[in-house]
Amino acid sequence: MDYSNAHHGSHRFRTITVTGNGKLETKPDYAELQIEVRTESRDVSEAQRQNAAKMNQVIQSLLALNIDRNDIQTSFYNVTPAYDYVEGKRIFRGYEVTNAITVKIRNITEVGVVIDTAIKNGANATSQLTFKLENEENYYKGALQLALQNANEKAQALAVSLRLSHLPLAIEIVEESVSGPILYKTVSMSAEMGSTPIEQGTIMIEATLRVKYQY
Repeated sequence: MDYSNAHHGSHRFRTITVTGNGKLETKPDYAELQIEVRTESRDVSEAQRQNAAKMNQVIQSLLALNIDRNDIQTSFYNVTPAYDYVEGKRIFRGYEVTNAITVKIRNITEVGVVIDTAIKNGANATSQLTFKLENEENYYKGALQLALQNANEKAQALAVSLRLSHLPLAIEIVEESVSGPILYKTVSMSAEMGSTPIEQGTIMIEATLRVKYQY
């Protein structure tokens, strides 16, 4: 907490700066998952053809789960030569094609089903599972209100300890930098029999304000 003196004309007033913190914890309302299909062939066109066929099968299986086509986007597409190393020598093996899509899953409870369905239909891997909020800004505004309330409570507590006859007046409010929503619980991806169990956890939204009061 910073204490400072200032002069304004013939009147002298003091300021105090406090930091207010606000936190809101909520459940995510959608998930994003990256799904990868990898194929390999000595002929680059064949590797690409096989990849397109497998990825199309994965996408069709997702559409059958009532995932909207607009919620499936390509994240990256790579074609790279693959080599084996035998007794220190590099031997060309063929071309590897990696195609990845990002899927927006609006029904959180279906994350495990989506993972299992993708793998059963030709996907090699699923990764980068993140849980998110559709209206993140609204939650952040709520956290800001709690942060201001927290700062006011601190200023009032100081007014009591300083035996002030009046409450301090907020004259400057600065929003501190934020790192964005934090996934509060770890996501667990388990390869057990049946549907993959996913712990969606909760998301923590945090806001910090630096408030200067005059008294």
